[in-house]
Amino acid sequence: MLDQAIVDQLTVVFEKLDDSLALVYQKSDHAKQGELVEMLTGVAETSARITAREADGASPVPRFWIEKNGVEVGIAFTGIPGGHEFTSLILAILNGDGKGKLPDKPMQKRIRGIGRATIRTFVSLSCENCPEVVQSLNLIAALNSDVTHEMVDGEFAQGEIDRLSIQGVPAVIASDKLLSSGAATMADLLPKLEGEFGTSAEDSADLGSCDVAVIGGGPAGATAAIYTARKGMKTVLITDRLGGQLQDTKSIENFISVPYTEGPALSANLGQHMSAYDIDLLEHRRVSDVETGDGVRIEMESGEVLQAKTLVVTTGAKWRELNVPGEKEYLGRGVAFCPHCDGPYYKGKDIAVIGGGNSGVEAAIDLAGIVASVVVVEYSDELKADAVLVDKLKSLPNASFVVNAKTTEILGDDSKVTALVYENRESGEAVTIPLAGVFVQIGLIPNSKFLSGVVEMNRYGEIEIDDKCRTSAKGIYAAGDVTTVPYKQIVVAMGEGAKAGLAAFEDLMVG
Repeated sequence: MLDQAIVDQLTVVFEKLDDSLALVYQKSDHAKQGELVEMLTGVAETSARITAREADGASPVPRFWIEKNGVEVGIAFTGIPGGHEFTSLILAILNGDGKGKLPDKPMQKRIRGIGRATIRTFVSLSCENCPEVVQSLNLIAALNSDVTHEMVDGEFAQGEIDRLSIQGVPAVIASDKLLSSGAATMADLLPKLEGEFGTSAEDSADLGSCDVAVIGGGPAGATAAIYTARKGMKTVLITDRLGGQLQDTKSIENFISVPYTEGPALSANLGQHMSAYDIDLLEHRRVSDVETGDGVRIEMESGEVLQAKTLVVTTGAKWRELNVPGEKEYLGRGVAFCPHCDGPYYKGKDIAVIGGGNSGVEAAIDLAGIVASVVVVEYSDELKADAVLVDKLKSLPNASFVVNAKTTEILGDDSKVTALVYENRESGEAVTIPLAGVFVQIGLIPNSKFLSGVVEMNRYGEIEIDDKCRTSAKGIYAAGDVTTVPYKQIVVAMGEGAKAGLAAFEDLMVG
């Protein structure tokens, strides 16, 4: 039975449905089939436009798909989409009806250009990165009749997981080929689908011009956009995903006046606040090039071009990679970045965590409760984590660490990771550790590469700014984690975003 609060919410959400939608399941003798039927029936009872019915044929595991007016919409689920994936089910129903948060028209045209594709995404219901991938691909399937997508809960497909050598989720598979593994956004997935299945979309599109373009949809970017829009400036915000790194933040307890919130909730609040102003949101995009001259010309990876009088860069930072042989080759097959999502796949196995800072040691402590053994590999001569974390790590019987260790290679047998190689920085000796998984936790790197040669940066890639967030290039401002501003905090980023927006307005008014 669905919780009454959820029933009430769904009743309101589904009021906007126009067409007849069906949740169609097959007969199954699986022990959890009743749980699936109960869920689908409960969802259907929240709207007169939704039905749940049994189809002909049988399935060894719980499985269903969505139909609109008697026609499949290209979205299916193997398993019971509870936990983090329940939202994926609700959004799939809305998307199947052409509702929900849909991309802008240029992005929809690009999605409809993808060639014929049959895609499966293997997930774990405890995975916090999986829903974004599932929801992105469901949306693509809903908008493009040549694409079908199925979410597969790994609990119900262990044989397929073993056959495909899947060791991390979400894992996006097409024709038994791994297309994507781990956290990914629509901006990550679209180029991969276009490269694999082809596209009929145009190579480029002119998106016109604006007063202020903001690149980045995190706290700094949203704040800058709101401030410039409030000043009456035509504002466009370009972002991979609204909220940015916030989307990956579990708990937030230092955002003043809000004792506790979570990243996805705060991201949603940013979007809601922005929607109250005349801000054009271009989501699911990354900028590839910026040129200055008569204003600022912004080119996106999609080939789209936007002209702006002034630019505010708030692109934040991303996980730093090792950049050693084997890392990219075994991503999702033994190399991972999220211990919470992928840790369960290494139950009873030997693993390593690269990085002895707080994030690395915390990851090792969490994983120690699942794996056979975990070793922390640290480049410097001591662990950099807080003393309380180091003490906890040392107290665990199946945890160890090595220092002065430079990771040089990740080895595998073409299907999975088998060992890690590091160099002892004191002796120069190469040491090989047999293991099944490597979790990379070595910090963040600024997302500033697209501005190389355009603005001055420090040796870490952070954009140099003055006290009004001006960069070395006229008409370009920067704010938040991508800059040299000290203390990478949400509240700091918001303040810097406000400064950047106000400075851009001030300078345009002066002329």
